[in-house]
Amino acid sequence: MIRKTGIGLGVLAALSLTFGQASFAAITGSDHDFSTRAWNPSGEICVVCHAPHNATNAIAPLWNHKLTTSTFTIYSSPSLNASVGQPNASSKACLSCHDGTVGLDAYGARPGTTLLTGSANFGTDLSNDHPISFTYDATLATTDGTLFNPAVKTVAALGGKTITNGMLIGGKLECSSCHDVHNNKGDASTASHLLVVNNAGSALCLTCHNK
Repeated sequence: MIRKTGIGLGVLAALSLTFGQASFAAITGSDHDFSTRAWNPSGEICVVCHAPHNATNAIAPLWNHKLTTSTFTIYSSPSLNASVGQPNASSKACLSCHDGTVGLDAYGARPGTTLLTGSANFGTDLSNDHPISFTYDATLATTDGTLFNPAVKTVAALGGKTITNGMLIGGKLECSSCHDVHNNKGDASTASHLLVVNNAGSALCLTCHNK
């Protein structure tokens, strides 16, 4: 029987690729600290996503968690100028817990029987969620007319990096553009839902949207 559990609102986040003591310390006590979960008998924090040996694939450093194979219903809108397809590997890493089809404990050789529940489970219908896995560049900004040029617009919370350098993954907007799974980027450690820019006054939205 598959058990379900809620772990709170975490991140739609693909991975920040930072390893080391600072990253470990930031995860401790965060929404992604699974060390005390019953489905993680090892008590390790990192092993749910990463393994030092026998990693299963290369979507992120030493990735250790089973990937979702779901086909998603993606966002669409008459005002959408971006070309949005199925989520890339970066965002599928996040959705491998957050689409509710893969067990939280499906890591290493474990089959996984504990599914995410509650509002953190987005399911496979992403039509009511912000689009992901699309190219965000100067061309899109010009075509849209209400987006900042990501190569020029800087983000104070990210130390003045541009949107392109501080938020995009390979030039594309992914889950981790807005959420930091490791809880040590931008405002993530103090903002709700591990947001890299605290959204008070819609600050995160207005980072990209010129309204």
